[in-house]
Amino acid sequence: MTAGRQLLWSGIGLAAFLALIWIFNAILAPFVIGMAVAYFLDPVCDRLQRLGVSRVWATAIVTLTFILAVALLLALLVPLVVSEIAQFLGDLPEYLRILRERVVVLGQILQANVDPTVLDKVREGLAGSQERLSSWAASIASDMLSGGFALFNLMSLLLITPIVTFYLLRDWERLLKEADSLLPPAYAETIREQLREVDRTLSGFVRGVGTVCLLLGAFYAISLTLAGLNFGLVIGLAAGLVSFVPFVGAVLGFITAVGMALLQFDSYIMIGVIGGIFFVGQFIEGNVLQPTLVGERVGLHPVWVIFALLAGGLLFGFVGVLIAVPTAAVVGVGVRFVVNEYRAKVTSVPPAGGEGGQAG
Repeated sequence: MTAGRQLLWSGIGLAAFLALIWIFNAILAPFVIGMAVAYFLDPVCDRLQRLGVSRVWATAIVTLTFILAVALLLALLVPLVVSEIAQFLGDLPEYLRILRERVVVLGQILQANVDPTVLDKVREGLAGSQERLSSWAASIASDMLSGGFALFNLMSLLLITPIVTFYLLRDWERLLKEADSLLPPAYAETIREQLREVDRTLSGFVRGVGTVCLLLGAFYAISLTLAGLNFGLVIGLAAGLVSFVPFVGAVLGFITAVGMALLQFDSYIMIGVIGGIFFVGQFIEGNVLQPTLVGERVGLHPVWVIFALLAGGLLFGFVGVLIAVPTAAVVGVGVRFVVNEYRAKVTSVPPAGGEGGQAG
């Protein structure tokens, strides 16, 4: 098969793959998550096999241990999170009252110092924004609660994901051999090397960035709770877990925490303490956690990660977000390979005319 025909068939295969994701994205989440879990648990199964445990028993032990660990973590965190959410809903009328009072005070200050025509334009803009915001929030709530898929997706994640993980872990080596046998012989070794690079990039990203997110979440949650911020546990955990998107977790956490502090505290010192916690967290992340746990081994630029997540979410929803980082790793490795090949060919081409090409 010529290189042109190989490129054509590769393009057709990629288009068919994207079409299948588009068509079945509503039910793909448990399969994608199960595949991701199997990918990262496979080294543990391999280690158990080297100790003499059969593949089936190694898969059963690892899968069951993982399920129990996740269940234990949820059992510890879910009651705390639910209680804080319930408390927030109970305190919401009081927060709204405080917010109205402060808005009234701010409005009085603005009326005394700002041109009335400017205030009228601001009111008109805010009125339109409020209507659009209310419509947008109602649309999101409707999408989440309607359509018949909300309960189905939840049950799929809880029931189907462990099953998918078990069978993929059990047959992982056989699936890899089958995929390897399909590689074109002329390019097989090159493709294997690029896949090994993708594997190093993905494992480095998940291990390094995942550990950073967990440590940041623990730091923010503990610090905000000790500072006395209401719902500090939920805000801190959310800010840490979203930190795999560069700067997004810190910015959202800072805005939410400082906003809550403005409603809760009358002292500007406490508000400053709450804001300072996020500056300290960013300092620790940038100067300690990232260099130590991530370094340069990931090979995924933060801007590329952000673009991949936004593009994946726009095109394929939640499933697109799940596959965004692996896709970014594959594309990044492919681009680096093409650039390196191009540079190697350019530097290997002799100058025009050879050594005696210049006129005497």
